[in-house]
Amino acid sequence: MAFVDTLLDRLGRRIAGRLQKPCPGYEPFTPSDPATLRRTLRPADVLLVEGNQKLATAIKYLTQSTWSHAALYVGDALGESQYGSEPRTLIEANVGEGVVAAPLSKYECSNTRICRPVGLSATEQSQVVRFMVERIGCKYDMRNIIDLARFLFPTPPVPVRWRRRMIALGSGEPTRAICSTLIAQAFQSVRYPILPNIERIPDEQAAASQYSRREILHIRHHSLFVPRDFDLSPYFQIVKPAIDDGFNHRELTWADAPPAIPTRLQAQ
Repeated sequence: MAFVDTLLDRLGRRIAGRLQKPCPGYEPFTPSDPATLRRTLRPADVLLVEGNQKLATAIKYLTQSTWSHAALYVGDALGESQYGSEPRTLIEANVGEGVVAAPLSKYECSNTRICRPVGLSATEQSQVVRFMVERIGCKYDMRNIIDLARFLFPTPPVPVRWRRRMIALGSGEPTRAICSTLIAQAFQSVRYPILPNIERIPDEQAAASQYSRREILHIRHHSLFVPRDFDLSPYFQIVKPAIDDGFNHRELTWADAPPAIPTRLQAQ
């Protein structure tokens, strides 16, 4: 049995390594300025990333979204870096690595989006950050290769209504390292909603006044959350660093001449 477990673990790590390989030809459309991004982020902000790995392509397809990865900004919760290296201000869960801390510069060449929870108290903010910090070093079982093998096909012919379920398929071990499960659990630990299911009390469905209706918020199981849910959530504010930093369109420099048309297009 130990031999089989070792074999499955090696096979799982091999698949994970293949999924993490970057896709050729990727270019970010509008990557954020690193300095502006650093000034804008606050602890407990969720940073969404448009990844360029094969795994990212599959997740973007299955979730019909630009975003394939999410990390939580923790500020200086991890203290100062040693030997003058860049501080690690992000905590994320990666396939093959588990939960790790990363510097912000890791995504300076990627398209990103900041999703900020609204109304968190300082205590709740600290609890969310501490939840993530305490899980640094957690590893995930790579023996459950069914959780990884499904991503070898970036665009599986699966109906849209089943695609989210594909992400939660399997044992759940490597899945927790792929999607936004860990961050969803962090916010659920302080009972902060992301995309709750809403159930109206039957006796009050016919109430004329919206004010008189009560709703019960059912927080969905964390294994079903994906990066785009933080973007779609009505409870997270979308923060754009350029605007937050004092954007002024009058300071832009525009070219008077139109861009040159490539020779190949002129010939057509």
